[in-house]
Amino acid sequence: MTDDWKRRKNERPAEDPTRTELEKLRADEWFKYRLGPELAGLQAETLAVCHEVSAHYFEDPAKHTAAFAGVVAECGPGLDLRPPIMIEYGERVSIGSNVFINNDFMVIGSGRITIGNNVLIGPGARFYTPNHPLDVELRREGWEIGLPITLEDDVWLGGSVVICPGVTIGRGSVVGAGSVVTKDVPPGVVVGGNPARVLREI
Repeated sequence: MTDDWKRRKNERPAEDPTRTELEKLRADEWFKYRLGPELAGLQAETLAVCHEVSAHYFEDPAKHTAAFAGVVAECGPGLDLRPPIMIEYGERVSIGSNVFINNDFMVIGSGRITIGNNVLIGPGARFYTPNHPLDVELRREGWEIGLPITLEDDVWLGGSVVICPGVTIGRGSVVGAGSVVTKDVPPGVVVGGNPARVLREI
């Protein structure tokens, strides 16, 4: 996690009635996730496509892969996916070329998701981007900030991997099955465990 994201994560949320919650979300700032009909509408649009893809993918894989590619911000050629799949904010997700996403893929929250080229994502992957205040009163008010998750080129995630908010997985690294990744992973290593730690270099 960069110093800028650490600062944003730890700053105190502040009201700004001149801007919508969606504007704050898109600016990577604190917003109230329970307010603003535009947030629910944006989620509903993405979730509807995910539901359609998950329900009917095998009737026409090419058509439904294209439908999913159309709901995210960017998607390179060669996407190969297996349903079910669920993301909340399609416009916050960018996918590179020749990416494989196995079944039961889930992305929660509004943080930016960047998936590089030639990435392999095992079944049951969970990407969690939301961060909430430690202060209980602020949590009750519904504050959230989405922290980014980045998978650089040639990353391989084993099955049932959890990626926590603000994490970057370095180029060519491998994350073992069942790992919970709570901090950045350098390039060219194998990590595993809960929390994940470097096991060896590749």
